[in-house]
Amino acid sequence: MPLDPFGRDINYLRISLTDRCNLRCVYCMPLKGLQFTANEELLSADEIHTVVRAAAELGFRKIRFTGGEPALRHDLLDIVRRTASVDGISDVGMTTNAILLPRMIDDLVSAGLRRINIHVDTLDPENLRRTMRFASSDDIWTGIRAASDAGLNPIKINTVVVQNYNEEDVASLAGLTLAYDWHVRFIELMPLGGGGCAQMALSQYVPNAETRRRIEAEHGLLTSLDTGDPSDESRNFRLKGGRGVVGFISPVSEPYCGTCNRMRLTADGKFHLCLLRDDEIDVKCALRSGGGQDRVKSLLLQAVQNKPTGHSLEQGISTEHRGMFQIGG
Repeated sequence: MPLDPFGRDINYLRISLTDRCNLRCVYCMPLKGLQFTANEELLSADEIHTVVRAAAELGFRKIRFTGGEPALRHDLLDIVRRTASVDGISDVGMTTNAILLPRMIDDLVSAGLRRINIHVDTLDPENLRRTMRFASSDDIWTGIRAASDAGLNPIKINTVVVQNYNEEDVASLAGLTLAYDWHVRFIELMPLGGGGCAQMALSQYVPNAETRRRIEAEHGLLTSLDTGDPSDESRNFRLKGGRGVVGFISPVSEPYCGTCNRMRLTADGKFHLCLLRDDEIDVKCALRSGGGQDRVKSLLLQAVQNKPTGHSLEQGISTEHRGMFQIGG
């Protein structure tokens, strides 16, 4: 398995399939002025398959498909099926807003999808529309039920907490773990991509310590859990009497860079070395100039060896060229 210069075992590849999304969450995508990658500039299913096979040969074991919204890819089933068939890949997951899941979830599971993360910022229908613009609470919950019925348990719910939008809704979300064996995880807002979304991240940031205080004020003290996975970015807890897990992902207030095991592939074919930095290596150019699996392996090893030790938010440095929807989280 590939070790980076800081002794981290990099074995998890997050692959963005598109920068398009059917929502416009206030902290991620503006309503106007967006420019998306042309379809012909996205990595094809064949190119993604080549990258996955190269990654597996190097010791990568875990793949997660992200977006934008990955369910917008017309060839998603083919990509999942081919990925799950690669020797050495033992874990295929996807992050989604769940809206399109009901029509495809059974086929995705048959193709080899094993885990799913679903983005939900609030249980309040009106606040959901305000925060996750274009979203319908009914549509998302229909998607969550479809994923659960298809056996993708425990479902992970991802919530980005934004001041003046949903910080008062966190206790009700955490309360889902009393009834379900789900993982509900609260994610700190990160200043990505410059512009208005990055400014919002700076001005309306809510530290997870505050989110935890709100949850404990409603539900009582949380009990710490040890997942046994040092690369888990979430600090995990359980409510008294809870079936599921309450998690806190705190890249700003409690960075977990020292145990990061992830590499990211953008939809337009760049290895993105750190979520919160602009360092990238172009793999699409190599693929489209005749480079095959061995060339991809070489570039991926280069990416691992050049992976930064951590982000530089404390120095006021973050990615300026890509927003979250262009990286994939």
